[in-house]
Amino acid sequence: MSDWKTRLTLEHPCWNGYRELIRRLPDAHFPTPADLDCLLMPGQANAAGRPIRFRAACELPGVAYERHIYQTGEVSTRENSWHDLFNALVWCRFPELKAAMNAVHYRHLAEQQNGRRGPRRDALTLLDESGVIVSTTRQGLLDALRARDWRAAFMDRRQDWLDTGLMVCGHAILEKFLSPYKSMTAHALLVLLDDDAYLDDLDTRLADGIASGSRLDTPTDLSPLPLMGVPGWWTESPQDAVFYADSKVFRPPRRI
Repeated sequence: MSDWKTRLTLEHPCWNGYRELIRRLPDAHFPTPADLDCLLMPGQANAAGRPIRFRAACELPGVAYERHIYQTGEVSTRENSWHDLFNALVWCRFPELKAAMNAVHYRHLAEQQNGRRGPRRDALTLLDESGVIVSTTRQGLLDALRARDWRAAFMDRRQDWLDTGLMVCGHAILEKFLSPYKSMTAHALLVLLDDDAYLDDLDTRLADGIASGSRLDTPTDLSPLPLMGVPGWWTESPQDAVFYADSKVFRPPRRI
């Protein structure tokens, strides 16, 4: 995979926050755990204080994924796996959020019954795999997204997106951008900002909310977000009224 970076359209907004990390990785081969370790912040650790390191999955047969991360700091990483590469990048971009999610998973492992994790762990898994963070001072935009009023969110309030942050934190979503398609949908954590200063501390504040239980208790705390409706995220055709009229992509709320 010496040409692995050519698979990534780095000018797309989905790579905001990740471009510099990707550019620091070697071009000559697909990143190894050792390469990924070089991207970690100095002293980066999990919630138990154990240094985070990426470890080849073949060296960790049979380990329980979340338990092992919490107890050792080692993140099992499969060879030549895009999914695990993007997971590592999110660990580097959102170190405190990822550590907080891992700690909550660990604390609630004993509650799992019949293969069911429970609502809080389900919500964290959705954020971890397919999550995005929408952060804005525009209450009306968040209200429209929660209501799935796609015309209001993407057309009437189009200008609101100019000063709205949208960060991908779900590594499965990043993987889908290898071959993007119109109906790609994420689970959005909607964050109302008092002011833009919050953005400077977003990772820490979200981690604190996850750790304390004040944020993200159930999957219903996340809102579906058709990503290609976001202004500038779809370039294959105009994002006009006809585009947003596609109800197979921009689905109305379920009737109760």
